Amino acid sequence: MQRTIKYLAYTLLTAVLLTSCGNGESLQRYYVDHQEAKNFISQDIPLSMMEIDKSNFTEEQNEAYNSVDKLNFLGYKTSETDTETFKVELAKVKTILGDSKYNDLMEFSDKGNKISVKYIGTDDEADEVIVFGSAKDMGFGIVRILGNDMSPDKMVTLISALQSANIDEAQIENIMNFFK
Repeated sequence: MQRTIKYLAYTLLTAVLLTSCGNGESLQRYYVDHQEAKNFISQDIPLSMMEIDKSNFTEEQNEAYNSVDKLNFLGYKTSETDTETFKVELAKVKTILGDSKYNDLMEFSDKGNKISVKYIGTDDEADEVIVFGSAKDMGFGIVRILGNDMSPDKMVTLISALQSANIDEAQIENIMNFFK
């Protein structure tokens, strides 16, 4: 009887340990693991600290802008000597973003650069929005958009507005210089 109880206890303990230790890579873990790695740059940008000309924003665009708290940026700069590393890191990110918890929002290309926007959440409320862009000659960048009361529709509106907005590039100069 005592042996049976021990066996059940060990089986239960093993089952709990195996189910609680998920090996699945998450985007957050990828950020943490790579924020100080070679060829990577990481920066947290509070949206309130950025000077963006919102004078031409509609009420809907302002609402979308105000729902965002901060941006987490992680970038990888490629060079001629590390194309294999670039391919490996790019594949890791694509695998993570290929998970079914990431819903596709929009995708577009601009001058050979591929950009995709995904979100975690429902059609009514996004917990997190991810903008992922890559270019063979520069590298890739991931922006996690975090906030409150975000919705996928609002984020599409906001991204469209930001594409034509006047943004002071001095605020993101470190990131721009990294990719030069």
